[in-house]
Amino acid sequence: MSFTIIEPAKSRLNRSQLAVPGSQPKLFEKAWQSTADIVFLDLEDSVAPADKVAARANVIQGLHAFDWSRKTVSVRINGLDTAFMYRDVVEVLEAAADKLDLIMIPKVGTAADVYALDMLVSQIEQARGLPHGKIGFELIIETALGMSNIHEIAGASKRNESLHFGVADYAASTRARTTNVGGVNPDYVVLTDATTDAHGRDNREVHWGDPWHYALSRLVVAARAYGLRPVDGPFGDFGDADGYQAAARRAAALGCEGKWAIHPGQIPLANQVFAPSEAEIQRARRILEAMDQAAREGRGAVALDGRLIDIASIKQAQTVVDKARQMQQAG
Repeated sequence: MSFTIIEPAKSRLNRSQLAVPGSQPKLFEKAWQSTADIVFLDLEDSVAPADKVAARANVIQGLHAFDWSRKTVSVRINGLDTAFMYRDVVEVLEAAADKLDLIMIPKVGTAADVYALDMLVSQIEQARGLPHGKIGFELIIETALGMSNIHEIAGASKRNESLHFGVADYAASTRARTTNVGGVNPDYVVLTDATTDAHGRDNREVHWGDPWHYALSRLVVAARAYGLRPVDGPFGDFGDADGYQAAARRAAALGCEGKWAIHPGQIPLANQVFAPSEAEIQRARRILEAMDQAAREGRGAVALDGRLIDIASIKQAQTVVDKARQMQQAG
């Protein structure tokens, strides 16, 4: 372990994160009733410029209309380069900071972007007599600049809780050729060597690749290095459940804790993919029990089911057990 100890962000269940346009308040109650772990009320991309002010008022009203205490609630503000951002922060926090858990910051490009928001939020907390640091930050990495500076961004504020991969804007920023938001591309493939069978037929095979692997892997490493939650972003084809699940499973395999849902139908898919199975939970508990017994006997490692388990196994098992406990509390 390094001498530099990173304090992990506040632990939250973050399997699914439902996006809700602030310009459509009729959807707020459905989001509140949903099984999404986190709901973010959006003031940015899903809201037309002419509707920004009205959406902000809708969000403030919506934060007061429902008891969000049983669910984590976030507001995605507009970008720092817009004329809407500062009013988003000031008006929402002054009117409903006690109802809010997180602010989602889009298109974060540098650590200074996070610093600027931290300063503004801290001043509002101080002026309103609110507890300092109550509001956490979710940071969307969705530009080449942001990905280039991702490690500095991840460590820019103690408010930081999670990094999210904004695949659509990232694709635009890098000028990647895409077919749909978060989907794969038929040009991103590898071919096996050219061979023929006994009948002279071509045996060459095509294997699709994941064009977002590097970006998502980099985001996971940066998030985990600074104690944050890595979260995969949207999958645009909400009618393709299999495609969504495949993308979610890839993200989970890399270490992500959850994925966005841009449609309510994607919520149960994310909750299932990012939840440990009952078998995994039971094995994790057995690992903790075995290691506890080993510690009492002065041993640092033991065998369980024919496999070596050690101190590192405790950390992995404890993570699974903690998530199971959070899931149980969430109902």
